[in-house]
Amino acid sequence: MSRNTLMIAGLALILAIGALVLQFVLPSGGGVSEAELDSIRADVAVLKQTSASESMRIAYMDAEEAFSVFLVATQDLRQRIGDKTAEIQNLQAAINAGTISTEEANRRYAELRAELLEVQVNTVMGTLDRMIASEGFSDIRSVLVNLSESAQPLIQNVRELVSAVKVGSVDSATFSTMLATLNAQFQELDGYVTDSASTALTNAANDVAREYGYDVVLLKKDVIVYSNPVTMTDITDLIKAEIEDFL
Repeated sequence: MSRNTLMIAGLALILAIGALVLQFVLPSGGGVSEAELDSIRADVAVLKQTSASESMRIAYMDAEEAFSVFLVATQDLRQRIGDKTAEIQNLQAAINAGTISTEEANRRYAELRAELLEVQVNTVMGTLDRMIASEGFSDIRSVLVNLSESAQPLIQNVRELVSAVKVGSVDSATFSTMLATLNAQFQELDGYVTDSASTALTNAANDVAREYGYDVVLLKKDVIVYSNPVTMTDITDLIKAEIEDFL
């Protein structure tokens, strides 16, 4: 128990004892009224509450805002996803305008979808490579290396699908089945990489909390409706600074 907590608790005890003493030693008619006792009890309750709040330092973090540091750091990798998505949108516009034949549209659409998946896989693998090379992820580096190795068959299969679509050696039904299977595998890989980044974010929050002496760190979204800036501190910026060089 801290010295401040002991002092407040001691004061609360003195107030409580003082109320009892006054009640019995003062002459009849000059004692403490029930209303005064209630007031003293209320003061004691406030002191106890103050003691509890002052003995625990609470902070909160906006996880989405903090995670944006990783998104900005990998923006160059993710740019190709945006470019490929734009190509698909342009193709859809051409289809709607009737400026492309149905046969050519189907061929080109399948090709772009396969290429988009390849770009997505390459983006995640590029992010994974940066994580493996970063000291910020050194505590889970072996896990990340194993994840990278296990993803090699997916990379190869996606490349083969892209090649097959371009030379027209795969029919539409087989293509759809293969694309769905590989996309599911990609989603699983992407989830693992995102979870690893989230783990690093959590570790950074723990480091900041220890460095600045916070007892509890809460998540802002879906947890905090209101926060008193006097008793709760937003440490999102401190955490962002902690992870800004991770990727």
